[in-house]
Amino acid sequence: MADTVLYEVSDGLATITLNRPEAMNALNIATKAALRDAVRSAAEDDAVRAVLLTAAGDRAFCVGQDLKEHIGLLAADRETGSGQTMSTVREHYNPIVRAITEAPKPVVAAVNGVAAGAGFGFALAADYRIVADTAAFNTSFAGVALTADSGVSWTLPRVVGPGRATDLLLFPRTVKAQEAYELGIANRVVPSAELRAEAESVARTLAQGPTVAYAALKEAVAYGFSHSLAETLEKEDELQTRAGQSEDHTIAVQAFVQKEKPKYLGR
Repeated sequence: MADTVLYEVSDGLATITLNRPEAMNALNIATKAALRDAVRSAAEDDAVRAVLLTAAGDRAFCVGQDLKEHIGLLAADRETGSGQTMSTVREHYNPIVRAITEAPKPVVAAVNGVAAGAGFGFALAADYRIVADTAAFNTSFAGVALTADSGVSWTLPRVVGPGRATDLLLFPRTVKAQEAYELGIANRVVPSAELRAEAESVARTLAQGPTVAYAALKEAVAYGFSHSLAETLEKEDELQTRAGQSEDHTIAVQAFVQKEKPKYLGR
């Protein structure tokens, strides 16, 4: 895995760190491929029970596509007529977002600085966003004559509503941390110096929780957005049966009766 993305697993928590602070964690090809592989590894590893997605430095979480590399690739495309540059959506962005959203475990994003374009998309794909008070968000796409990618056209309307999402996409602007909290983009805003500790605390708490139930909750919320009440009730029945058959459910019930704190196994 490229050193532009760091990957570490400890006590059930996978920490994925974008590591190009000198470039504001912009996404060149090597970084996109490494991030895709890292989130897939975390999603598929049964030993991982929660994921923390963060970034090095204090200026940016991720400013999206590395435009310096991108402009060179566009020039090469014009010479060859291959049109391969925009295949990055299919080859990188889509797999990254799907791995985050479909992971059967919670994903926490610790947003330490600017999150723009695909960087905004990756943060929105996470289940929980803890944001430094110095951080900010920007859709950016229309500013470089592009449409939304990295799932933003799906996630952003669900977070802020279709009207606000359309406004933020048509007229890209900087959304600072407090406004992001008010819009629902940020779940928590904390002082910049406390971000990493707070995010790790939340992610480690989730890593010690009832993983099967968390996976079912993620699936239920995603399903309910695009299905009728009747269909969603059927899905809840299916998912509750799954959760009810987990070892963690039995542990939780026994702990409740005995007035003890449950020690979940993640299965």
